[in-house]
Amino acid sequence: MTPKYRGIVPPMITPLTGRDSLDVEGLEQVIERMIEGGVAGIFALGSTGEAPSLSHRLRREVVEHTCRITRGRVPVLVGITDTSLVESAQLAQASAELGAEAVVTSAPFYFPAGQPELREYIEQLLPEIPLPLMLYNMPSLTKTSFSREVVEWALDREKVIGLKDSSGDLTYFRKMQRLAAAHRPDWSLLIGPEELLAECVLLGGHGGVNGGANLHPRLYVDLYQAAIDENLGEVRKLSQQVLELSEAIYTVGQHGSAIIKGLKCALSILGVCDDFMASPFHRFHDSERAVIKERLETLGITK
Repeated sequence: MTPKYRGIVPPMITPLTGRDSLDVEGLEQVIERMIEGGVAGIFALGSTGEAPSLSHRLRREVVEHTCRITRGRVPVLVGITDTSLVESAQLAQASAELGAEAVVTSAPFYFPAGQPELREYIEQLLPEIPLPLMLYNMPSLTKTSFSREVVEWALDREKVIGLKDSSGDLTYFRKMQRLAAAHRPDWSLLIGPEELLAECVLLGGHGGVNGGANLHPRLYVDLYQAAIDENLGEVRKLSQQVLELSEAIYTVGQHGSAIIKGLKCALSILGVCDDFMASPFHRFHDSERAVIKERLETLGITK
């Protein structure tokens, strides 16, 4: 058996026109941009999608329009991370009804969960959701990681289909990859930090959930394929381009929100979607926008 989810599955931004209003036209253009770029799926309502800052009503609207626009051309995975198990389960149910293929959850945030509590949380969640579940390791935001013991337990649950790792810890990723390969060859192991995409695929990972693929999907798709083919010359060239994009777009702002602001600003400059940010964050000012515009031109990204 081989993993179902392989390749580039971008964590889609959520285009907004106001605090609780979706930029539907922009969303369609973002989705079409990614599909035309060759992505293997779409991950809605992840960290890059500002999901924790969106109302529960708006999250459902995002899923509804994403599934409608995608029309089954690529699978849609939906982030259901929440501080409330009930809300996570309800969003999973709605996602199933709207046409999503799988759901994704990190550890509940705010109160850090101990490992026994984290295992119990997933154990309670599984019977409540009608779709396969992918775990999302995001310790920088949740203050806890899925331990080896919890992952070993999850590997025995058929409904748990993989792990997205955004820890940035290659040792952790490698351990999880070897564990999954030994016990569940159908598990998908995807990497979050795009600067590590090539290394992780060369080590046996199955692809990436990389924010930059909202902006330049073909670059990440090509890098993934070069790593699969073990074309190391192409890997080196494309990895350098990914690093250049990261340094150009993600470093303009001063705070943790800079990555999302940079992506939204870049897509707005290209005429793809609005760059309104979910509260309490705000879009870049004109001076920052000018920097992003100049850097896009330097990168050769003009459409």
